[in-house]
Amino acid sequence: MSEISRNIKLTALALLGFSIVGAVLLAGTFDLTRAPIEKSEREAKIKLIAQVLPAGSYDNDLVKSTRPLPANPLLGLKKPGAYYPAKLAGKPTAVVLEAVAPDGYAGEIKLLVGILPDGRLTGVRVTAHSETPGLGDYIDVAKSPWIRQFAGKSLDAPKADDWRVKKDGGKFDAMAGATISPRAVVKAVKLALDYFARHRAELLTQKVRDGQ
Repeated sequence: MSEISRNIKLTALALLGFSIVGAVLLAGTFDLTRAPIEKSEREAKIKLIAQVLPAGSYDNDLVKSTRPLPANPLLGLKKPGAYYPAKLAGKPTAVVLEAVAPDGYAGEIKLLVGILPDGRLTGVRVTAHSETPGLGDYIDVAKSPWIRQFAGKSLDAPKADDWRVKKDGGKFDAMAGATISPRAVVKAVKLALDYFARHRAELLTQKVRDGQ
């Protein structure tokens, strides 16, 4: 075997060794950080769910009560999601749906939508988005009260044609010069209410099936 061939093989073996060691280190780091990350995400979601529902309106552990939702265009879900049934003394008092506004300025806007059994919204919160800082940030309750205007609304109040931002002739406020994000959220919330109206009995009894 020539010196060149031997050096090539040694280099290849060294690179393979480094790759294996790197993969092991990455896997180990992932395993070490996965639990803290999952705990942090769970705590953040619990806080947002608590903001969506009225204080004292439930006594069950909402995260432990999590139920699956099938992928559905009304919720903007391209893959299965989840919902959180709220109960007080064993009776259903509300549900919190995971929903997605797919047409934000920079992509998807993920939402939690709280709804009472009579179809009224208890609140809406954004859980994740990639909107432009300074323009899209005001859909985040931590930076603006904008999202609070959904509380108390329903499919009938305002009427269907008014479920739009004011720039489009509707009833919902939007910051001047930045209507794409709120337009997407308003549309997604209305569609989530539509989904609830179609599946109310199933959601309240926790027996959701595939369907429109």
